[in-house]
Amino acid sequence: RLFAHWEAVASTHRVSLPPDMAGPIAQMARHRQAREPVPYVSLSQHGKCEEAAYEERRYPAGKWACVTMGEPMYEQSISMSFMKLMRYICKENSVGCYLGMTVPVLNEIHLTKEGTELEREVLTAYYLPGEFQQNPPVPMDPEIHITERAPLRVITRVFYGMTTEETILREIGLFWELLGSTDMVLRETYIVASYENPSIPQRRNEIWFICRA
Repeated sequence: RLFAHWEAVASTHRVSLPPDMAGPIAQMARHRQAREPVPYVSLSQHGKCEEAAYEERRYPAGKWACVTMGEPMYEQSISMSFMKLMRYICKENSVGCYLGMTVPVLNEIHLTKEGTELEREVLTAYYLPGEFQQNPPVPMDPEIHITERAPLRVITRVFYGMTTEETILREIGLFWELLGSTDMVLRETYIVASYENPSIPQRRNEIWFICRA
């Protein structure tokens, strides 16, 4: 039943679910309560009408497992990448055991020069749990790269639901309206941070604007 449910979710992203994903899906379901947050420091919060509209944060340097995909659709790229990362997290690594899930999973995107579309290539990144930060298990999949990502300062805003190219472009536009004109963040590169698995319809996401160094 669980596999059939994920198969239905995958079909909405226009990807098919390989049979070998049954094991990783079952493991993720068993461990769904134990998710380690990626560490960060909150620098400031900015609200409108009693509500936090956006937050400025600093993330320390750390090791991430990264996959880059360039499928025709954004949802296809992130689905294919996350399936690879699930296999790595669940068993296909040099220690041969479940590593543990961290949140959020990051999807780094780039806008075309006109700013009206996403570039095809999307980098998906999973933060290695604390116990593996010093000595990351080696992925069996050659397309997964362990990368030391530099410290990052971002301005973040929450949104809920599906992440498609359309919804992401809309959220970027809304965030720019909220911030107004500013040179402190990048305009071509953004991050979509996902906190829940794709089977949750109203899942929590964030759009991250990356502060200039």
